[in-house]
Amino acid sequence: MERLRIDDIEFYTIGSDVWYLTSDGGNEKLDESRKEVIAILIDRIMECYPDAYEAMEKWYSRSSANVTYYRWLIATRFVKCNFGRLDTTAKDVKGSAFRFEKVECPMRGECRYEGIVCMPVFNSRLSEAELRVMRLVHDGLSNEDIADRLYLSPNTVKNHIKSVYAKLDIHEKSEFIRYADKNNLFG
Repeated sequence: MERLRIDDIEFYTIGSDVWYLTSDGGNEKLDESRKEVIAILIDRIMECYPDAYEAMEKWYSRSSANVTYYRWLIATRFVKCNFGRLDTTAKDVKGSAFRFEKVECPMRGECRYEGIVCMPVFNSRLSEAELRVMRLVHDGLSNEDIADRLYLSPNTVKNHIKSVYAKLDIHEKSEFIRYADKNNLFG
């Protein structure tokens, strides 16, 4: 069997089951035996959507003794809440980024997990101050213009940028712009 390519996955649901398209065009049901797919999903959720992961941990806590089943429950819930339809416009997982879809849900507007599990907020590990600076970097402003706009010293702007690059293990502006676009950091 071909090794799963994480950079090219399309998830969809049929009834209460979760399925995904493989890179060779095949369809696979996401059951407990698909540990590689589940591990990829869980790792990405934990890293980038920790509030969603924490909510689902609590949601399925009664099943935590059976680790394989527990992880499958979390992975399938996340898919059902964020990647419901089979479509060909864009893969749901592209590279390491998730591309969420607004799924049809009878609980829309009432669910306590909306905005947490359903359409979760990306956690970039960046502070609010760093995000304010980096939004302007992303928009193409110079360090001096950013400093003027945010009432900061140019040195403070430079330090924020340096801190962000270190946290994200990137080295230049173009890498940051790709990261921000890939993760929909600024909407």
